[in-house]
Amino acid sequence: MNVMVIGSGGREDVISEAIHRSGKLGSLYAVMKNRNPGIASRCEDFLLAKETDVERVVDYALLKKIDLAVIGPEAPLEKGIVDSLEENGIGTVGPKKIPAKIETDKSWARQLMRDHRIEGSPEFGIFRDLEGVKEFLDDCQEVVVKPSGLTGGKGVKVVGEHLKDKRDAITYIKEVLKRHESVVLEEKLDGEEFTIQAFTDGKDLIPSPAVQDHKRAYEGDKGPNTGGMGSYSDNGDILPFMERRDYDDAVKILKRTLAAIREETGERYKGVLYGQFMLCRDGIKLIEYNARFGDPEAMNTIPILKTDLLNIFKSILDERLNSLKVEHERKATVCKYVVPKGYPEDPKIDTVIKISGRGREAGKGEKSKIFYSSVDERDGKIYTTSSRSLSVVGIADTIEEAEKIAEGELSKIEGEVFSRHDIGKESLIRKRIEHIKRLRG
Repeated sequence: MNVMVIGSGGREDVISEAIHRSGKLGSLYAVMKNRNPGIASRCEDFLLAKETDVERVVDYALLKKIDLAVIGPEAPLEKGIVDSLEENGIGTVGPKKIPAKIETDKSWARQLMRDHRIEGSPEFGIFRDLEGVKEFLDDCQEVVVKPSGLTGGKGVKVVGEHLKDKRDAITYIKEVLKRHESVVLEEKLDGEEFTIQAFTDGKDLIPSPAVQDHKRAYEGDKGPNTGGMGSYSDNGDILPFMERRDYDDAVKILKRTLAAIREETGERYKGVLYGQFMLCRDGIKLIEYNARFGDPEAMNTIPILKTDLLNIFKSILDERLNSLKVEHERKATVCKYVVPKGYPEDPKIDTVIKISGRGREAGKGEKSKIFYSSVDERDGKIYTTSSRSLSVVGIADTIEEAEKIAEGELSKIEGEVFSRHDIGKESLIRKRIEHIKRLRG
């Protein structure tokens, strides 16, 4: 089977590694906007091009006789890349343009939850102009402003944190409405975030272990928001601050969402349905959906898959996911991102990163991995771009052991870069546990 991975980040690096291990693989190909050295090393051939250049991607897939394409990032989904590939007879793991609106149009996603009475929505309002905005801001103590369309993870702002006051919020909302059809205002939730990524063929849904990402740039959850500085998972489905019912309630929301998409659009949603949730005093709330694997969350769940990833993808295309037993190792994982100095506000671009070794087996089921993300390989050297550079992942029986392994890998990396060393440490996890205890009384 000839397989093509679309995307050049850490998420696509870990996907390509898992596919490369498959006994069903013929040749691996990729389309990347930057030369990711991890992906490139596994490929028979690759095309350097924008992943959103649908025509070039389709032409390349036809030229290489691709049997199965995997879409990594969200932007090509918004452009309808799945529709175009499938119209040309290429099976694709990822939703078509309309079902992908679950991520690419936040207004559509919230309206879907409202119309189909899917539990888990915070108080929200959808606005296409300023009418009613002031009233919503007055009614909620703390408000989150979300542009309806894709913003590369940089458009969401909180009144009182990123925006000084309600006047500042209205100014920002005016700016948003110049670029997007609508804006979503939501009550700010208090709780602990977690993510569940689920494989789905449009009928059945198989969830992966819960993961917690860390968005703040600096240790102690301080500094500006980022694309995610790292994440961890425990040696089962749930995280230390969760109960089993929390996980089950979140999966129930994903299942109801899947059915609602089918009913609303008449299309089969296939690929990965990602739910970002908040565990609150009164239960589980849905923050947002993604229509693909998370980054960094994919680095936690894919390396511990016991089931052949390519077999999972083939089962998704054939609509027979229910016939496959998808299993993960009962291992904890800790992922820590390495980013350019100054990230995210003023990152140092085009500086060289040096790595001594790339992952290892540590014995007793322990291992480490390094995945390249937003870097560019030129003349045998690896250069930073404006985004996250690479991630290290520790895998072990406990979070504590996995964190130590990840820290060991960080010591192998040289360059004008930094990381959050507190991710996965006992003190930070204890802080999460105590937060939920206080909320639940």
